[in-house]
Amino acid sequence: MHLSMHNWMRAEPIDVTVRRLARYGYKSIEISGEPNVFDTKELRMLLAENGIACWGAVSLMFEGRDLIHADESVRVTSIRYLNDCITMAKELDGYEMTVVPSQVGKVSPMDTPEQEWDWAVESLKEVYDHAQKEGIRIALEPLNRFETNFLNRADQAVLLAEEVGPDCGVCLDTFHLNIEEADMLEAIRNSKERLVDFHVADNNRMACGMGALDWPQIVSTLKEIGYDGALTVEFVAPLDRTPANPYQNAVAAAEAELTAEQLQFIQDHGSGVLSEEFYSWLVEETAKVLLPLI
Repeated sequence: MHLSMHNWMRAEPIDVTVRRLARYGYKSIEISGEPNVFDTKELRMLLAENGIACWGAVSLMFEGRDLIHADESVRVTSIRYLNDCITMAKELDGYEMTVVPSQVGKVSPMDTPEQEWDWAVESLKEVYDHAQKEGIRIALEPLNRFETNFLNRADQAVLLAEEVGPDCGVCLDTFHLNIEEADMLEAIRNSKERLVDFHVADNNRMACGMGALDWPQIVSTLKEIGYDGALTVEFVAPLDRTPANPYQNAVAAAEAELTAEQLQFIQDHGSGVLSEEFYSWLVEETAKVLLPLI
């Protein structure tokens, strides 16, 4: 296993992100699904210069990106978006593409459960076929019930992956597992054959070690099932606007790179614009907890 990280949680120049990861002992990045933002040739050079690999990419399911939308045109453009992300990951020598099937924040169905499932399978098979051609593994990620009404548990993700294709995998996230699973460790064990990626944050979605999760036990369970991929850090720090706030340096002004869609996506995850000082501290604290375990 190795330590990786997403970069969508703070808008900043990508070179700042990559150099920070190298400084704190991370080995790879799971790049934001923004194929129109990154010049893959330049990014490959930046990653190589800093000894950071591209583990893969993660879909950013803004409004209008939804594989189970009732509007067929939305499903079509969502498939095209995900295929573009897969091509980006391929051009960066990535291994996987984490896919959230439905729009983040959409918690109301648009049709029957059977129809939405059929739409998901049909759409994902197209994405899967493109991923197979590009040599990228897709990993379906369940989110908690407050972020999606479609895919919430590991067993659901595994079942969907089985219907999509033999090489279709799943991605699990400790924050969501802690909310939705009766037994997080058993959910990990039951996903053994399909586990492609593993996202990490503590139960409060702060940096690993700043909550109640048992990280030695979690990492030990991953080793037990033979998982040897990335632990991809995805903390989303909640912002305390009360006098009880212990982190006075947490909030910052919006960076020039932050688009309205990106800000909305971060806010929909219960966070906001974090200062560089606070963000870097969370990156470092996570590394201090996880590196000795892997």
